[in-house]
Amino acid sequence: MSRIGNNPVAIPEGVTVDVKDNVVTVKGKLGELAQNFGTVEIKVEDGMVLVTRSSDTKDQKAKHGLYRSLMNNMVEGVSKGWSKELELVGVGYRASNQGQKLDLALGFSHNIVLNVAPEVKVETVSEKGKNPIIKLTSFDKQLVGQVAAKIRGFRPPEPYKGKGIKFVGEELRRKAGKSA
Repeated sequence: MSRIGNNPVAIPEGVTVDVKDNVVTVKGKLGELAQNFGTVEIKVEDGMVLVTRSSDTKDQKAKHGLYRSLMNNMVEGVSKGWSKELELVGVGYRASNQGQKLDLALGFSHNIVLNVAPEVKVETVSEKGKNPIIKLTSFDKQLVGQVAAKIRGFRPPEPYKGKGIKFVGEELRRKAGKSA
């Protein structure tokens, strides 16, 4: 029994949900998302989206809660949007952007230039005395997470000094250095 899958998804004002041949299209003020939901049934009733499974097979039980969560993320994304913030910790680590090009100086012999997808809005904040911050916002939660993970993968935080790219608010597990 999926407890998450049984909860209905509320549709806020300004958001429309269309279901055709197991393809759900969600439109809102921030954008439009489409997803194929193959093994479950999706119904729109009274401003709510209901996700039901037709049988109790192991596959359908496993995907029932997943598809409800994906549906909720789509509805929330086109109405409010999703954002992630990354912090660059280290001496000389810098970030700047020109449009969709993100330029990162991470202590390598060359700068890393990343072309970010057009659906993701990139913003860099550099204040004197504080670590540079990269803000990613979009209506697609999966895309924001994927871009953030790619940026973090260039220089993941190391456990001794904590240098690298980390998410804002992320707790790092620190290690003690060698004892003299």
